[in-house]
Amino acid sequence: MIEQGTVASPVEVAGTALRSGVRSRARLRPGRPDSGVVFVVDGIEVPATIAHVVDTTLATTLGGHGVRVVLVEHLLAATLAAGIDNLRVELDGDELPILDGGALHWLGALATAGRMAQPVLARWWSVSQPVRIETPAAFAMLEPAESLTLDVAVQFSHPQIGAQRWSGDPISRFGAELAWARTFGFHADAERFRAAGMVRGVSLDNTLVFDDVGVLNAGGQRAVDEVVRHKALDALGDLALLPGRPRVKMTASRGGHAVHHALLRAAEAVLVRG
Repeated sequence: MIEQGTVASPVEVAGTALRSGVRSRARLRPGRPDSGVVFVVDGIEVPATIAHVVDTTLATTLGGHGVRVVLVEHLLAATLAAGIDNLRVELDGDELPILDGGALHWLGALATAGRMAQPVLARWWSVSQPVRIETPAAFAMLEPAESLTLDVAVQFSHPQIGAQRWSGDPISRFGAELAWARTFGFHADAERFRAAGMVRGVSLDNTLVFDDVGVLNAGGQRAVDEVVRHKALDALGDLALLPGRPRVKMTASRGGHAVHHALLRAAEAVLVRG
């Protein structure tokens, strides 16, 4: 029997917000059985579900009742990997901190808090048949499976990226292979996003930045395929927007948050739950 889990004790995480660049603080508290992950802004609760996704520009943004929660995917990926089904996340402001640009600090915070088993069976979801979303530039697919696997590919013309692929079990391999992979971007796009007020918190401490020929970060990439590893991390976080533990194979090529969310919405028509 696999029981649901929450954090054993509260833990606080603070850092810089991705968009505004201001100090952001999140308090992770135990959640009730079957409550899922719930973000709280100014006392207003926003459940981490696909129905509450309101924006996919650069990050997954949730919203409801006049509030928004920006950059939820890294924490959500860490909760799936850590077996945390129920969590209450109280925020100062409307953004989670970007921290290390990946999920390693979130995973560490959950480890510090500890996991408490709850006397309720863990929920799971799958699909009764394959579901596929395709655009001119990307595709993503979900297939029924006994456990979660990812097969993620990217293709960029940049000389240090090119074609990359990561596949496997993202839960058992999360800490070793995915959690440390940083969000990434291109220096050529930075001014446009900064002028729009979208990346004031970005720095070389939390983002892998490519110029025309290389990487601006001291030390370069943490792996030659760090880009696709971060894409796999993001995909795992987006899968958490359907409550329960996924039992699917997800395949994605040149995907991103918008494609992932469209796939999850299509999957709702053929969901199998347990």
